[in-house]
Amino acid sequence: MTVSQLNEPTPSSVRSVLWPSQCNVFVLTAKSRQRSALKRFFRLVNRLGLNKVELRNDLPSGKVTDDLSHQQVRELAVRYHIEILTINAVYPFNRRSEEVRQLTESLLKEAQAIGAKSLVLCPLNDGSEVPASETLGALRDLAPLFAFYGIHGLVEPLGFPQSSLRSAHQAQTLIHDARVPFKLLIDTFHHHLYPQAADEFSQVEVADIGLVHLSGVTIAVRASSSPMPSASC
Repeated sequence: MTVSQLNEPTPSSVRSVLWPSQCNVFVLTAKSRQRSALKRFFRLVNRLGLNKVELRNDLPSGKVTDDLSHQQVRELAVRYHIEILTINAVYPFNRRSEEVRQLTESLLKEAQAIGAKSLVLCPLNDGSEVPASETLGALRDLAPLFAFYGIHGLVEPLGFPQSSLRSAHQAQTLIHDARVPFKLLIDTFHHHLYPQAADEFSQVEVADIGLVHLSGVTIAVRASSSPMPSASC
C-alpha cells in the first residue's frame, strides 16, 4: 500500500527522522501539514506502522497543534499510539532577546503540555554575524528554562551560507563549553550544504547527537583525509 492510497498527506508532507539512541527507530515530521490536519497526520503515522512524530511551529498557521487543545492532542496521541518526540523550533535561539526567551518558554510549556520530549533550537539565518560567544551565552541563558520544564534541548546547525551556525562540530564545542545538557540535531540536507561538514564530522561525538533528520538530497562522494565514521548499532 502506498502513502497516496491511504488518502492522507502525501510523501512531500513528511520527513523521516532517526532517533540515534535506539537503532532502527524512525519518526515522521509534519513538514507541510494542512490546517487542522494533525489527526490525519497521526492516523497516517499509525497506519504506516510508526509511532513517533516531530511537530513543527513553522507551518502557515504558526501553531504546533492546529486548533486543538493540549488535552485533545494527548488524547489523539493515546488513540493512535503516538509518542511526540520533539517540537521544531525556537528561532533564532542565538539572538539573545526577551522575545526569543518568551518564545522559548512558550514552546517549552507547550511541549510539556502535550508530552513532547524535546525542543529544537535553530540559529539565526539571515546573514547577520553572531559571535560564537553570543551563541554560547544564549545556550547558557536558555538551559535553566529547559531544566525547569523537564524538556531536552536539540541544537540544529543550518548549512545555508547565511546561517550563523553551520557546523555541527562548532555547535558541539559550544554546547560543551557552555556546560549545558543539550544535544545536536543533524539534518542531512544542512550537512550537505555545509562544505566542510564531511571533514569535520569525524570530530563529532556520536553520543552528542540526539536526533537526525533524513532529507532527500543527492550527496556527492568526495575524497577526504578524515573519512566520516561509520554509524552502526
